[in-house]
Amino acid sequence: MKLFPKMLLGALAFSAIAPVSSIAADLKVGFITALSGSSASMGIPYDKGIRAGMAYMPTIDGKKVDVITLDDGSDPTIAARNARKLIVDEKVDVLIGTPGTPSALAIAGVARELKVPFICNGNATLPGEEGAWMVTLPQPAPLMIAGVVDEMKASGVKSVGYIGFSDAWGDMVYDALIKLAPAAGITVVANERYARTDTSVTGQILKIVAKKPDAVLTGTSGTPGALPYLALTARNYKGKIYGTHAIINPDFIRVGGASVENIIAPTGPVVVVDQLPDSNPMKKIGMAYRAAYQKTFNATPTDAFGPYSFDAWLIFANAAKQAMAKQQPGTPEFRLALRDAIVNMKELVGTQSIYSFTPGNTFGSDKRAVAMVKLEKGNWTYIGK
Repeated sequence: MKLFPKMLLGALAFSAIAPVSSIAADLKVGFITALSGSSASMGIPYDKGIRAGMAYMPTIDGKKVDVITLDDGSDPTIAARNARKLIVDEKVDVLIGTPGTPSALAIAGVARELKVPFICNGNATLPGEEGAWMVTLPQPAPLMIAGVVDEMKASGVKSVGYIGFSDAWGDMVYDALIKLAPAAGITVVANERYARTDTSVTGQILKIVAKKPDAVLTGTSGTPGALPYLALTARNYKGKIYGTHAIINPDFIRVGGASVENIIAPTGPVVVVDQLPDSNPMKKIGMAYRAAYQKTFNATPTDAFGPYSFDAWLIFANAAKQAMAKQQPGTPEFRLALRDAIVNMKELVGTQSIYSFTPGNTFGSDKRAVAMVKLEKGNWTYIGK
């Protein structure tokens, strides 16, 4: 029997729709994503990714899984409230979610307080004990920006202007850039910021263009991430344009149009899985994700976000098998065993990475998780690592 998540479409609504099965599930997953608001262009694919994971592996060691999905409306306050409701009222064994670094950090705080493992498919991290109950699936900014800087150096870029969100994600990308650029002989000549909800970045782009950089890199995500490229085109900027793995989705391409043609960005291997050599260890599971997605939605996946939720499902399933050998689901002891299995996981092959975690280090990716791509005629082309 195929199980589907219980869905709450209103960001402020917390009454769950009845599950498909009336029999209590053996395992309970709390899934938080942005089905509305500024991060919905990422959050909706995240939701589809978790459904593809359920179709690929509907049971875990014969145990049923009940998935309760809540919409955080792209609001960190609602994300935290959802996390508390899922843990306190629904008694979930694990939390998975959400796009938007601020919302993910809000969930992480609740997960730590209430001692429930959190598999973060947004790009957020906390150091040491603060992050002891979480792991993060998107590749860390320094890893991905290293690929961008290498590409810039190979292309002869000597100066780069930066524009990013005025939040934690914008900071992460900029911090990585200023640490890596000097060794490659590249000078960062501008650091401009804007809010995810802004509708214009003309002023910031005018300042960048005045510096005449060889290239521009953005620290943005989703459809709001297209604004700088549209503004650069309006100013007739002719330099190279770069992005991060947070802009790999169809809505970004749709909104950006011709302005984002030829953009170069790092991403996970799954985005160009059909272009990878058969020897790549992530190709098999990447193709399995595509098949599960096609079966579930009668469509081919075209974004980088759904696969993170799919990988979260793989990680949860692997850890749950280990934890169930020791403890019963639904108990604090099980949640601790589940957390320990997750944070000590080694060489789990996913669609975006081969994950190896260590306690106190929330990221689990290495260079194998980086694929450089270029947007050509609206499609991503693999140009190597």
